[in-house]
Amino acid sequence: MNEAPFYPHLADGPEGGRAVWFHAADQVRLRAGVWAQGSKGTVILLPGRTEYVEKYGRAARDLEQRGFATLTIDWRGQGLADRALADPMTGHVQDFVQFQRDLDALMALADQLGLPEPRYLMAHSMGGCIGLRGLIRGVKVQAAVFSAPMWGISMAAAMRPVATLLSTLSVWTRQNHRYAPGTGPKTYVAEAPFEGNVLTSDPDMFAYMRNQVTTRPELSLGGPSLGWLHAALTECHALSLLPAPAIPAICALGTNERVVDPAPVHLRMQNWRGGTLTMYPGCEHEVLMETPAARQRFYDAAADLYAANG
Repeated sequence: MNEAPFYPHLADGPEGGRAVWFHAADQVRLRAGVWAQGSKGTVILLPGRTEYVEKYGRAARDLEQRGFATLTIDWRGQGLADRALADPMTGHVQDFVQFQRDLDALMALADQLGLPEPRYLMAHSMGGCIGLRGLIRGVKVQAAVFSAPMWGISMAAAMRPVATLLSTLSVWTRQNHRYAPGTGPKTYVAEAPFEGNVLTSDPDMFAYMRNQVTTRPELSLGGPSLGWLHAALTECHALSLLPAPAIPAICALGTNERVVDPAPVHLRMQNWRGGTLTMYPGCEHEVLMETPAARQRFYDAAADLYAANG
């Protein structure tokens, strides 16, 4: 565990933030972001696809103001973690079990760093998929908060069997390193205009995200590979067949969600004993990066849940 590059001016998080290198069981090098001050415990924050630790600096600030430390991660294949392919802009993984190795290493790192207990989960988008599998496996946290979890991928109904067939064929033909159709090496937030974007309705938070990837392009990521798509579809289907874990949970979903499929989220939360789904009117995919009012509502609700399960 050694100090890793960290860009505090881009993160805009609490004082004392830093990053460290650590390794998964298969020796893939990962990067963690650490904001260690918190008298009420530590939030294990699981980012989505394309994301990196600096993106959650402001989230760490919101959590520290409510008494919680934050530990987050560059998943394999993104941020400054090891990338699997010759084209580093391709978001690639062979199987989502690889992300479980990253999660296990992150939980062990929390202990190695001596971060305050108890531990809580906060998971966004792809991180919500990884986090749900982790909870089902028995990862030890007291409560979980999800933001637009990727329990299904948004696509037209007619395209779903095509995506499944194409991604499966790519594995058989060893073409799974290629970009999924309609995607490429460009980073969405660096290219898309604010008007009509699918991430946030807040111009300041959009500018915050864009500034990070344009100032430090090495943090950015392009589209997913066909291999990632195959692994993600496989994992979402597998999770849909399993009951919810016995842990208190809340889930936030914007009414303008256009990245993940909302239907599996509604279904999962309807059947989660001790779970609550809250809709955020007018919000896009990233509720954690939304307007000040939405963010205050989200982090207050998270803090209340954590405090009730300390």
